[in-house]
Amino acid sequence: MDEEYDVIVLGTGLKECILSGLLSVDRLKVLHMDRNDYYGGESASLNLNQLWKKFRSSSSPPTHLGSSRDYNVDMSPKFMMANGALVRVLIHTDVTKYLYFKAVDGSYVYNKGKIHKVPTTDMEALKSPLMGIFEKRRARKFFIYVQEYLETDPKTHDGLDLTRITAKELFTKYGLDDNTVDFIGHALALYRDDRYLCEPALETVKRIKLCAESLARFQGGSPYIYPLYGLGELPQAFSRLSAVYGGTYMLNKPDCKVTFDEEGKANGVTSEGETARCKKVVCDPSYLPNKVKKVGKVSRAICIMSHPIPNTNDSQSVQIILPQKQLGRKSDMYVFCCSHSHNVAPKGKYIAFVSTEAETDQPEKELQPGLNLLGAVDEMFFDTYDIYEPVNEPSLDNCFISKSYDATTHFETTVQDVLAMYTQITGKVLDLSVDLSAASAAEE
Repeated sequence: MDEEYDVIVLGTGLKECILSGLLSVDRLKVLHMDRNDYYGGESASLNLNQLWKKFRSSSSPPTHLGSSRDYNVDMSPKFMMANGALVRVLIHTDVTKYLYFKAVDGSYVYNKGKIHKVPTTDMEALKSPLMGIFEKRRARKFFIYVQEYLETDPKTHDGLDLTRITAKELFTKYGLDDNTVDFIGHALALYRDDRYLCEPALETVKRIKLCAESLARFQGGSPYIYPLYGLGELPQAFSRLSAVYGGTYMLNKPDCKVTFDEEGKANGVTSEGETARCKKVVCDPSYLPNKVKKVGKVSRAICIMSHPIPNTNDSQSVQIILPQKQLGRKSDMYVFCCSHSHNVAPKGKYIAFVSTEAETDQPEKELQPGLNLLGAVDEMFFDTYDIYEPVNEPSLDNCFISKSYDATTHFETTVQDVLAMYTQITGKVLDLSVDLSAASAAEE
């Protein structure tokens, strides 16, 4: 403890672990502490006994669910886009050597009361029951435009300047109806509300391209991948990486308190009467509650089932996005399901999450549209948690605070936060131009 560090990181949540790994690779001297005696913080993976302890403190799990240690239930379950920023970070830091990934079977969208596979290419659009025959042709033309679009080659722009026209204007040019726009914006481009429609179309086209390229990568049924044994493996992989580069880890350090100098700048962390000095502090919102504000709340249900989700082609792992408009809500709802195929449950058992940004105080009622898709459920836990984001100015207090995890079941928003924090801390932009094939060996 009694040393000087460049950075002290508090909390071993996923964001904090990625940052301590990146900063260690940059040869900064990092100390990483957590008040808990386990890795993962809010993004930990729990076995069955831990899950029962968290949600039903008195009883123990019924025997018919199988062995506790066969379960790895992620508290913030999210799939990764196969070509997305998180996979690039994993390759950039060489963490892929500690992890094994497997493609996710299915990606679905809820439309007019039913779920449909998400079409991501022009050929899939032609087969999709989401659209009528004329709409399919228009959607196919749009997908071909997106697939062929290259920012650096004006010949592929069809005379459109995507930095000047809005996403809505682009969709209108291709004559796409509201339903098609709904699944493209929410299930392919992964926007969480409709504000993007009034913003320049370039970002939307890039996001759809990322989705299509990710799908092509593993030739699977979805653009997503997920680590075997769940996301709890990620914080541990990044902590190994940090240790390789000389980072120091201390779990089970109670009452970690950030200390400040007379100018209000963070200059160390105390725990159990000892103080470690530092130039910068990185932490999750729980370590500096007076420097964050509550911006929302997530409602979720965690379900254990004995069958795959109906109408998903028996997918062993699947994401379903329920766009806000389809539900008459302000925000989307997400369904996540995983099973033995990713080693997160025993054979024959499935873990499903339904999550959304809370708009009421009744998660049981609010989550009903997602729960209705699951079929019979063996056990169900309801939970709500608050979302915080920082209100401090890091250049004045040297405190870099991550945002809480949102309701999405994919990683794109999480990684944006991490990359922005990395730039704030180091003044550099992380170079993510990597050889993506470095992670493909891990697909099985």
